Amino acid sequence: MIPFSPPYIRQEAIDEVTDTLKSGWITTGPKTGKFENELTKYCGNKKTLCVNSATFGLEIMLRWFDVKEGDEIIVPAYTYAASVNVIMHTGAIPVIVDVNRDDFNISCAEIKKAITSKTKVIIPVDMAGFPADLYCINDVVEKYKDIFVPYGDIQKKLGRILVLSDSAHSLGAEFNGQKTGSLTDVSVFSFHAVKNLTTAEGGAIALNLPNEFDNQEVYKQVNIMSLHGQSKDAFAKIKNGAWRYDVQNFGYKGNMTDIQASLGIVALKYYESENLPKRKYIVNKYIEALEKYDWAEIPIFTDENRKSSYHLFTLRIRNITEEQRDKIISDIFENGVSVNVHFKPIPMLTGYKNQGYKIEDYPIAYDNYSREITLPVFELLTDKQIQKIIDTVINSVEKIRL
Repeated sequence: MIPFSPPYIRQEAIDEVTDTLKSGWITTGPKTGKFENELTKYCGNKKTLCVNSATFGLEIMLRWFDVKEGDEIIVPAYTYAASVNVIMHTGAIPVIVDVNRDDFNISCAEIKKAITSKTKVIIPVDMAGFPADLYCINDVVEKYKDIFVPYGDIQKKLGRILVLSDSAHSLGAEFNGQKTGSLTDVSVFSFHAVKNLTTAEGGAIALNLPNEFDNQEVYKQVNIMSLHGQSKDAFAKIKNGAWRYDVQNFGYKGNMTDIQASLGIVALKYYESENLPKRKYIVNKYIEALEKYDWAEIPIFTDENRKSSYHLFTLRIRNITEEQRDKIISDIFENGVSVNVHFKPIPMLTGYKNQGYKIEDYPIAYDNYSREITLPVFELLTDKQIQKIIDTVINSVEKIRL
């Protein structure tokens, strides 16, 4: 059975973790700091904070921006539940909008329709690793500054809607030569086990706030919030006489450990030279084989401005029903290949249906989902396995769609 997305852990990463385990310091410490600095250098943003998950990163930034009950947060219908669950945790209202037909990403036109005086944040999602149109979204929030109603010093200082990019899929993707993380106010990456770069669990907040903000100071504020509101982390307290600390606010628990950071440091070292090229190679093999078939709707990985991180290959099959799609998936599995679906749109999930969201209001999201099959893309795939995946998908589609 060809798996869908097993993690690739180099021996060098295992050695780095062993070094950490033997060092006597395994929680947040010097290696986490090193990983943060390397990520900042790689992405070109202003400051980076590593955390225990992208979900935590999104939520803590909503709370830093003082999002409260009754505020409105715009988010796409086509995403994983985490992007929207964090809004619910704050008591704010998810304003779910439809996506583009071609690239699965949030529609800038739909964002414009959804903005009100209650809108505090937009959460675009870089679906499958292809950047959302952040240039358009950044332009929109500037044009709608006059209807933004701030409260609190942070919102007044920004003076407009915050753009909080869910970049869970898109580390290494580019827009006009700039890496994700440096494209808007704040971007949040995921290092979950199935992501391009993994720390088993984990994430990072890429701070890139405008010049009105001291990003180093924001880093300190959010870091404190991620450690129960404590003014010093454990590593800072080990020095003689440095044990005293304060709890400045009623914070949370979301720090990354040095064990996780050890995996990240090594993975990032090879990310641009080995990881992304291998993923691009696999994707190009799929494209070369599948574009010959009129039923294959090939996902977008590049355009005149953008370049994907090649995280997912989200193949759509033309002129089939959701039921046919499910049968194709079952047949592919029965022939020894693991595939997936990314994602079931938010309005189709029970928790959100119970909140009154209806998939009928998001026809493009549903159409994309109902025909989508995600093919395996991971570093350890061999040419033989790639060919088996291609042959199996073609055979299953042509057998069932007739």
